[in-house]
Amino acid sequence: MNRFSDTLLLWYDEHKRDLPWRHTRDPYLIWISEIILQQTRVAQGYDYYQRFVNRFPDVFSLAEADEDEVLKYWQGLGYYSRARNLHAAACNMAEAGGFPDTYEGVLALKGVGGYTAAAICSFAYDMPYAVVDGNVYRVLSRWLGIDLPIDSTSGKKAFAEAADALLDKSRPALYNQAVMEFGALQCTPQSPDCQACPLASGCAALQQGRVHELPVKAHKTKVTHRYFNYIYVRIGEDTLLRKRSGEDVWKNLYEPLLIETNEDVADNELPLVEALDALFDKTSLYDSQSNALQKGKRYFLMLKRRGLKHVLSHRVIHTNFYEMTMPEEGPIPDGYFKVSAKDLQKYAVSNLVSQFFSLFLSPDNLNE
Repeated sequence: MNRFSDTLLLWYDEHKRDLPWRHTRDPYLIWISEIILQQTRVAQGYDYYQRFVNRFPDVFSLAEADEDEVLKYWQGLGYYSRARNLHAAACNMAEAGGFPDTYEGVLALKGVGGYTAAAICSFAYDMPYAVVDGNVYRVLSRWLGIDLPIDSTSGKKAFAEAADALLDKSRPALYNQAVMEFGALQCTPQSPDCQACPLASGCAALQQGRVHELPVKAHKTKVTHRYFNYIYVRIGEDTLLRKRSGEDVWKNLYEPLLIETNEDVADNELPLVEALDALFDKTSLYDSQSNALQKGKRYFLMLKRRGLKHVLSHRVIHTNFYEMTMPEEGPIPDGYFKVSAKDLQKYAVSNLVSQFFSLFLSPDNLNE
């Protein structure tokens, strides 16, 4: 067991990446980095981390910020529940006086699970808690030859016990960093360089020819398909926007007029027009004085892009982008508000909506 730890630490000393969150014991900064890296590669998360902590350097500055601003700084990272949980947890910590200094206190933070709590407590406080993330699952399953599914109750228990047994309790922070880095750079999911691996002689998976079989996952995530039709509504120099609510994807982010259909309508827009009719029935487009707009001619739709696929962890959003013109005196559907096209960059939006806006926010379009 000591050989495993010693080998990892020697490897880490030579190969570790120089990352800003590895030069601090501040639990707040470590927390931010761990939340960002939950679903984000280091290369992408690095710049986001720097911008985020420059704007929100401590729990209190994050708690004092408006959630809209927090989401705007998070824009592009995806999995926006992470940002909402960060903000909510910061508000609770600020009220309690600061960041907790016990494992139980850290684990109680909104959005923090066992892995993140172990990482924060070991890195910030040198507490002997073993981390078990995707990289660690892979390293341990191959080194020990564990073929229990990592997404099963028995598998999670077995890996937790193995991780705790292998943990170098005299150097938990260093060991945890090393085993995660080893999984990220050496014992990779695809094409690991086993011939150059310092653990090769004791690796059960390598000896058994099972490197590419491990780790095992029992369940495949069911993928659902949804069909979004985003419409850029031109109302003079303004457009329409709304804030998403409920527990659906992209909660509390902003978006333009959206019509969701049961299938792709790019080749048959009748369902889209019918949905628009239903949406505007509550706020008729008819001019009450002149009845200038006639039913059936009220929508001037231009398809800007079709068939765009936006892939999330367990859903695929098939999207068409449209443009539509409305009179300035026209009514606004429930839940939407007018905003100047020049101010759209102030609102936090999903990557998909950001792509949508890029089609319409060129200087030529803004000056039409």
